[in-house]
Amino acid sequence: MKIAYFDCFSGASGDMILGALVDAGLDVTQLKQALSRLNLTGFDLTAEKTTRGGLACTQASVHVQETDAPARNLGDILSIIESSDLSLLEKSGSSAIFRRLAEAEARVHHTSVDHIHFHEVGAMDAIVDIVGSVVGLNLLGIGQIISSPMNTGSGTVHCRHGILPVPAPATAELIREKPAYSSGIQAELLTPTGAAILTTLSEHFGNMPRMCVEKIGYGAGTRNLDTPNLLRLFVGEPSDRTGDHDTDQVVVIETNIDDMNPQCYEFVMEKAFAAGALDVWLTPIQMKKNRPAVQVSVISAPESFHKMADLLLKETTSIGLRWRYENRLKSIRHMDKIETDYGTIRVKIATANGQMVNVSPEYDDCRKAAVQFGVPLKTVMDAVRCKFCLTSEMHPVES
Repeated sequence: MKIAYFDCFSGASGDMILGALVDAGLDVTQLKQALSRLNLTGFDLTAEKTTRGGLACTQASVHVQETDAPARNLGDILSIIESSDLSLLEKSGSSAIFRRLAEAEARVHHTSVDHIHFHEVGAMDAIVDIVGSVVGLNLLGIGQIISSPMNTGSGTVHCRHGILPVPAPATAELIREKPAYSSGIQAELLTPTGAAILTTLSEHFGNMPRMCVEKIGYGAGTRNLDTPNLLRLFVGEPSDRTGDHDTDQVVVIETNIDDMNPQCYEFVMEKAFAAGALDVWLTPIQMKKNRPAVQVSVISAPESFHKMADLLLKETTSIGLRWRYENRLKSIRHMDKIETDYGTIRVKIATANGQMVNVSPEYDDCRKAAVQFGVPLKTVMDAVRCKFCLTSEMHPVES
């Protein structure tokens, strides 16, 4: 699975994203062939090598033939995408971006998405930028998209509604709850289309992940600024292993509670796991004045921190919590299935440095089998481990 990391140090726009993809190795001819599956005419896409701030880059441009056709609304654009010959994944991603863009425009103008109209030229330009970006990422084999915090720019921008502040109102809506900042450059660096693409497709925003970089692309903006008007794209494979181990980063959230009904803890734990917690545990502690209390600890992915913090504050009697980021090292794990006298049981196999270090039968499968056959749970688990040892040569370890 390849990773695409967008470094938005000078913002992002639809054409900058396309330019970065092409600069990172996307074949323009293949991209045009894919866009032809939209069954649309009246546009052309070019990609030319240029420089910004002395750096070599690619400028992608969508050339639209002016028409007198009526403006297209969201339904019209979704219909074009749905009736095209694009893949199901490409249709889904493109439609999701347009819906998000229309919803942002609707909030700004206090109307519904059905009443949002895209000007004919602007609509065609956005279709090519958005669909082209989704198709381009697919052609490059990207499986995960991560973005840096987005530089919005500052000042004002001229648009159909007059002079508006930067970020433009639609852009401001799109970056709600997403990391963004302004470096003080007096220009619109982050456009609504660029914001819509990145905030829809990116799994999370933050620092560059651990990855083995294979290609770097620079997509050029249309203007020359004091700093290079570029969007930088890193493409590569995940590099989240130390030796033959997986590593990642998690957030640990903790709170001490001395005044909650003990019956509530089970509910809190269930809610946390349902919300995506990686682990939850309770620790008995003594607080000041020797009051007995419980420390609730939750491990989650960093991007889930706010969701987990809100859950703990809402579902417990706590009025505060603390958190820290920690690195994890994990053995390489995969699932297998073992046929036993008690049915098919899943097992989790862990390896380290090329050697199998643990085999763990899945509890739920073993419990179900124990109840069904009327035998002790440990009997089923022992049978699974025994059968696995006998058949391990037929189930090679995947590292």
